[in-house]
Amino acid sequence: MIYAQILAGGKGTRMGNVPMPKQFLLLADKPILIHTIEKFTLESRFDAILVVCPADWVSHTEDIIKKYITDERVHVVIGGADRNETLMSGINYIQDHYGIQDDDVVVTHDAVRPFITQRIINDNIVAVLENKAVDTVVPAIDTIVRGTNDQVTDIPVRSEMYQGQTPQSFHIKTLIDSYNALSSEQKASLSDSCKICSLAGQKVSLVRGENYNFKITTPFDLRVASALVEKRS
Repeated sequence: MIYAQILAGGKGTRMGNVPMPKQFLLLADKPILIHTIEKFTLESRFDAILVVCPADWVSHTEDIIKKYITDERVHVVIGGADRNETLMSGINYIQDHYGIQDDDVVVTHDAVRPFITQRIINDNIVAVLENKAVDTVVPAIDTIVRGTNDQVTDIPVRSEMYQGQTPQSFHIKTLIDSYNALSSEQKASLSDSCKICSLAGQKVSLVRGENYNFKITTPFDLRVASALVEKRS
């Protein structure tokens, strides 16, 4: 089976003084989360679409989905304390409600990347059916500088650098085995879901993203997103 998992567990602390997590803020006439869910409901190959959100926001999430979404494949799941616990909460839901077969895959996506395209979704599905793990990236435009304590420690070759986006897609059993193989220290260091597989020694394939598949994290991002929606309408 092919699952989609929309990660809506963030608290939106970088958005500033707002009354709710950023995924629930309005973008034009609908919450950001709804824009994102709608893109996934257009893909008929998904057997289920999971929306994983904070426990305190489950009722709100269910209410707005009921208002805007009629697709019965969409289910709300309680997330975890951080991104990767939220990811694994969705995996546990799949295990409990559907069971996990050897060829099951999941396409995971940030709730606050509402400009994902059907091309990116399709490329992730095609790639993850052939590979154990897939990351969506765009080539780095600016030079990447690594540093600590206000000192440059390395300047990698830019042609080998990418900026990570989502979706990030996985063979589910590989993801579970990789996560369980990590030490507590490794799990604490995770800032990216594909790193789960990378640290466990699994190869991660790349899919091309788009610069407009950006993450709405700050008030500036929300203004840019609003302008894009207004222009498209």
